[in-house]
Amino acid sequence: MSLFDLRNVSYAYSRGETVLHDISLRLEEGKNLGILGESGSGKSTLLRLMLGLAEPDQGVLEANAAPLDIRSRSRMQAHRRFAQPVFQDPYSSLDPRMRIGKALAEPHAALGLGGDARQEIARVLAEVGLPEDSVDRRPRAFSGGQRQRIAIARALIARPRVLLADEPVSALDLSTRVRVIDLLDRLSKDITLVLVSHDVAIVAALCPRLVVLQNGHIVEAGETRRILDDPQHDYTRMLLSSLPRLPDPAKEPA
Repeated sequence: MSLFDLRNVSYAYSRGETVLHDISLRLEEGKNLGILGESGSGKSTLLRLMLGLAEPDQGVLEANAAPLDIRSRSRMQAHRRFAQPVFQDPYSSLDPRMRIGKALAEPHAALGLGGDARQEIARVLAEVGLPEDSVDRRPRAFSGGQRQRIAIARALIARPRVLLADEPVSALDLSTRVRVIDLLDRLSKDITLVLVSHDVAIVAALCPRLVVLQNGHIVEAGETRRILDDPQHDYTRMLLSSLPRLPDPAKEPA
């Protein structure tokens, strides 16, 4: 089943600079999608469109088999339950004054979710591997990796079908990255993941399908393993030769 379907989507900033050109892609349920490209290639803008934070200037964007109308309050509330973001910086994504329990309760109330909020908060904290008493603490009491887990837990409150993650581990140290990647891998057994990343190894580990963006154009798309093993576009070859990669534990000296 198609979760997102973008057909000939283009987008320009208000000053007239076009940042996405004629983008067409489909996100199929259970098939995580990686989006790879240099800074300024349009990756984050594409995620903003999929989140409904902006709308295309041209083309069609369908989410959950229906056009995404950002002017419709009811449609956008349903979309917030359907697709949730995980942002790059776990330090700025949480209000430092707010206890974690309140930070997790806010989306439960705002989205009109049923059930007991306290039970749902306990559920998502368990899912991301944090103790239930985290609800009484503020963000400063947690490490960067724990804060990103809290941000992921906040997204999980909605029981979304899609997680849209924009460089979710780039602000973390190496060992913490690996643990968060393991968490995302486990979650993606039940939730489809769209992952923007500069790191080829993260995309290869989590996403069976890949699109490569250059200056707002898709220059290559298909199975991740095929693209990594046999890139067809010069830009993809350049990108793969220059981007940083997580070390492969199997190749580390004993």
